[in-house]
Amino acid sequence: MNFNFNAETILLILAGIAFGAFLMYLKSFLTIRKHKKELNEYKAHLERQMKITDAGNATLVKELDRLKKENENLRISVKTLGQKPGRAELRLLNIYDSALRKMMSQAPGFSSAWEISLQEAENEYEENETGLKSIVGKVFSSSFKGNSDTTSIQKLEHKN
Repeated sequence: MNFNFNAETILLILAGIAFGAFLMYLKSFLTIRKHKKELNEYKAHLERQMKITDAGNATLVKELDRLKKENENLRISVKTLGQKPGRAELRLLNIYDSALRKMMSQAPGFSSAWEISLQEAENEYEENETGLKSIVGKVFSSSFKGNSDTTSIQKLEHKN
């Protein structure tokens, strides 16, 4: 293969190289343009997402502040309610109840005597609430002065 390098052949080679460079430039220009457009879309999407996230965070911060205030108000209300008359006694009663329950589970001999005493106390309390014991005591207190009032009342109650 024998090539003749004359002016026309060299000119055709240079024209081919120039045309190839032009096509390469055009392709890279279009690719860069496509990537810039895609980058702008990503930026817009990121900006929208950041606005949405910011709005959500602002809502969460407001909700958190509201809940903190509500929690503080409830804490103050609980403290205030705990200081009302009778609450200290109720608290102490709950503590005693818990202690007795623990003792019953830990000391088996104690529990049976305790349960009997507890049932008697509950019955006595219910009788006092209904007024039966106080009425019987008022009516028959003068006739049973010589005897012990409690034993007489108990005898009468057992007959009923």
